Amino acid sequence: MKERWTPATRYFVIALVLIFLVFVGWQIREIFAPLITAGLVAYIFYPFVEIFRRRFKLRKAVASRLVFFFSLTLMIAAPASLTPMLVREMDVVVNDLLVTVDELESFLDKPIVIANLQLHLNNLIPDLRNSLTAVLEFLPEEALHLLETTSRGTLWFLVIVVSVYYFMTDWDKLRDWAIGLAPAGYRHDIWRLYREIKAVWMGYLRGQLTLMTIVAIVFGIIWSIIGLPGALLLGLLAGLFSLIPDVGPFAATVLALIVALLEGSTWLPVNNFVFALIVAGLYVVLINIKNIWLRPLIYGRSVHMHEGIVFVSIVAAVVFTGIIGAFIVVPVLASLRVIGRYIHARLLGLPAFDDEAPASFSDLPPAPARKARTPADDS
Repeated sequence: MKERWTPATRYFVIALVLIFLVFVGWQIREIFAPLITAGLVAYIFYPFVEIFRRRFKLRKAVASRLVFFFSLTLMIAAPASLTPMLVREMDVVVNDLLVTVDELESFLDKPIVIANLQLHLNNLIPDLRNSLTAVLEFLPEEALHLLETTSRGTLWFLVIVVSVYYFMTDWDKLRDWAIGLAPAGYRHDIWRLYREIKAVWMGYLRGQLTLMTIVAIVFGIIWSIIGLPGALLLGLLAGLFSLIPDVGPFAATVLALIVALLEGSTWLPVNNFVFALIVAGLYVVLINIKNIWLRPLIYGRSVHMHEGIVFVSIVAAVVFTGIIGAFIVVPVLASLRVIGRYIHARLLGLPAFDDEAPASFSDLPPAPARKARTPADDS
């Protein structure tokens, strides 16, 4: 029979393994973002998998494959079928933008008087026209760089697609394998922690859906009130795009601004440029209400976290980590709180879970014996 490793040997091997894992992780750090993105996509698809599984009495793996291939087919077929129409519409948009520049030039041709101060803004139009022309023109010398960037992005896209498939279909096996690495005496606790963390992420997903619905309704109503063409569709896009922190609502509003510049209002007696300014002003007001009050309130209630912590954590994640960090920072902090509460309870011998009985005095280590005091100690 082979001798067991001594504690010193075990700690040394663990340290070597950790150093190796950190070294390998640093070398392949670029793949973490695609893998995290794939995990988030699989997490977003999870409710649809559950709907298919319960509705059609399917096994989870089968339901996952159906959802994955249906979504992939839709994602490929929709751009392919819409590309000819988008090309035609792009030509129309370009022509309309040039017409809008002409209208803006005539609007700014007259000086703006504010408190006897005249502002001449007509000099801005040539610069704007030149910038717009430069953006709309295709530059052949950038074709090679564009091809390289597209090829790299295509490879990462394939990594995300394949990873999403395996996350959706083999997550149970991956989870069981990871939990099986733990000592047998701790697997029950890890299962309980997994279920609590899963409940946190599902609550966060419900909060996301609630926020998306509210944003879609509010923006749709506001755009309808001011007479923005396609108000309901633009409101729906604003709700869907709000899934991406900050960038999504801004992209949806850019679409609304383009529609405002090209089409104007259906009933407000203002020109298109002024109407676009109204749309931009409403966006600033609504998006600040959403970011400062509504989003922290909904996320905080969905994961049982204070609204102030939610607001500060999202802002910090946007500054330091970007969009992906801002999307996952709230459930990650809530999950760390679950783990921290468990560790705190185990350290103090308290119940780690709600239905767990408190530790009896016989389970606690005996207190050290106190030394009897002598007259010499008192002196």
